[in-house]
Amino acid sequence: MDHVLNLADYYIFTPYVYPISWPEDGALRQIISLCLVTNLGAEVLYLGFGALSYYCVFDHKLMKHPHFIKNQVRKEIQLAMVSIFWMSFPTTAFFFWEIKGYSKLYEKICESPQGWPGVFLSIAGFLLFTDMCIYWIHRSMHHKCIYKHLHKQHHIFKIPTPFASHAFHPLDGFLQSLPYHIYPFIFPLHKAVYLSLFIFVNIWTISIHDGDFRIPGPLISLINGAAHHVDHHLLFNYNYGQYFTLWDRLGGSYQHPSVLLKKGPHDHIRKLTAETQ
Repeated sequence: MDHVLNLADYYIFTPYVYPISWPEDGALRQIISLCLVTNLGAEVLYLGFGALSYYCVFDHKLMKHPHFIKNQVRKEIQLAMVSIFWMSFPTTAFFFWEIKGYSKLYEKICESPQGWPGVFLSIAGFLLFTDMCIYWIHRSMHHKCIYKHLHKQHHIFKIPTPFASHAFHPLDGFLQSLPYHIYPFIFPLHKAVYLSLFIFVNIWTISIHDGDFRIPGPLISLINGAAHHVDHHLLFNYNYGQYFTLWDRLGGSYQHPSVLLKKGPHDHIRKLTAETQ
């Protein structure tokens, strides 16, 4: 995040925002700047890729499903924007600790313990670690003592659009993002790779809410895509995973996608349409 902050300082904050008496390496200025960059960056990612997915990928026929609620897209966006705003504050704390050197992020490949192989291993490690952690955090959000206070807000949208991807209670959303922030404090990770992965996970979260249920055959039992995740929204206690189906299988919560069994949302809509004719 220090590279992003340096660019923001060079092109925006130093020449146009802060007085000259505020040094770029001052803690208060860095915290304020990180908060602004984090908030704006998350909103641009969410609205930009969410809109792209909504207009180019999402099947609008799903809006005919009886579980698609009135003014749903507006409600998804409103909840997401509130969540992003509040989540940016604790997220800023992690980014601040990173630029102060408390993480294991490194800048040059030669600093990697295993060189280039270590870089690629760290990508796999990041995906496996965060997938495992998010599975258990997500599953805990479904506990009856927690669900109604936090995660229920997300499950209002049983037939989600891409804009539901970030529509969480702020605490729920932050807790599920926590593994992304913890990883570089435990394991070495290249700074550019970390930033790229941070962008990737936001796009991936949008993609599993995009209503495009197509999955390459060999990957159906491995990758947790939109076909799996819509069943999570509809059936509640299945498919908690983020990227993979591994932990759902180990945890006994795997559900084969209903869309592949001709029992998905489109099939339900076709059945209702046939009954009304």
